[in-house]
Amino acid sequence: MEEEEEAKKHVKMLQLPGVESLLSNGGKEVPLSSIEGKMACLFFSAHWCRPCRNFTPKLVQIYTMLRNTGKNIEIIFISLDHDETSFLNHFKSMPWLALPFNTSLRRKLCSHFGIEHIPALIPLSETPSGGLGFEDDVVKLVEEYGVDAYPFSAKRRGELEAMDDARRQGGKLQELLGCKDRDYVISADGIKISIADLTGKTIGLYFGAHWCPPCRAFTKQLMEVYNELKILRPGSFEVIFISIDRSKEEFQASLSAMPWLAIPYSDTATQELTRVFAIKGIPALLILGLDGKVLKTDGRTAISAYGATAFPFTESRVSEVDEALRKEGDKLPRQVNDPRHSHELELDMAKAYICDECLQKGRHWVFSCKQCNFDLHPSCVEESN
Repeated sequence: MEEEEEAKKHVKMLQLPGVESLLSNGGKEVPLSSIEGKMACLFFSAHWCRPCRNFTPKLVQIYTMLRNTGKNIEIIFISLDHDETSFLNHFKSMPWLALPFNTSLRRKLCSHFGIEHIPALIPLSETPSGGLGFEDDVVKLVEEYGVDAYPFSAKRRGELEAMDDARRQGGKLQELLGCKDRDYVISADGIKISIADLTGKTIGLYFGAHWCPPCRAFTKQLMEVYNELKILRPGSFEVIFISIDRSKEEFQASLSAMPWLAIPYSDTATQELTRVFAIKGIPALLILGLDGKVLKTDGRTAISAYGATAFPFTESRVSEVDEALRKEGDKLPRQVNDPRHSHELELDMAKAYICDECLQKGRHWVFSCKQCNFDLHPSCVEESN
């Protein structure tokens, strides 16, 4: 109800400096008074601007949804194109109204509303004195929350951020991973697994994409840890893939190479989780504890550095592993001479290597030649000596 009340604060009589009429999408002139009583937003955009072209279809979708559900909203396109042909090419994709192409007038409006970059979406409102007020640019708000951002006010942003904070700290897996129409995640072969079945497990939320080379490299590391824990601690650890792929085909290619579960492609939870946990780059791995709350925001570093030994990836466990490795290193010599190699070997730390003596994988401490590609497990050096 509060949202509806907020939406009713429409402009009684919109007055823009120098503006008398608008254009409909069909090219007809529309008096400015036609939007009296509606919630109006000014959309500053240009056809030459790639972010504008990317944002416009999203705004069209949101505008259409709002109009179809009875919201009394109107958008006025103000073109920053270089010529009228470009303006018309851009406007033909928009279902709302537009300011006639007028270079001097749009400059005045940009100055009046403090427009420094595009796209910009400025909601207008009636002030208590009956004048024209306006909110800050809400493009980011719309991109993050979609139709839920309506009525695009600072108050609404505060409400949405409070809801995100509650989801982030609530420890309720269904609210985090599911939605109204979905209470499951899927396996690579399409089997639906109830989100309720994940309760009581340590969970890694893996944000990645097939097109991202660092993601493909990290997927291999994570698979090793996942498979190792499946043997050592069966049923204790699960990974949920959250795809940032650009197509369903890429998503299927990603998931087909993974042994864990995923949120279905194009599900609303993907964008919501990316926003709720402020994911800025991929690959990213967040660790949820047994209570469903975030234990660690940088699970990628813990996995890459310590592997399965750091499970359950809490800060305290990572500190324990780090201290144990430090003590182990303190007991080892800094350099050794081994009869199987002509150069001196120096103590080093590596995420992964293959021992040239036993041909087994190694992690952490290694005796390595700085001149050749030669590595030995500390235990193999001890046996030789």
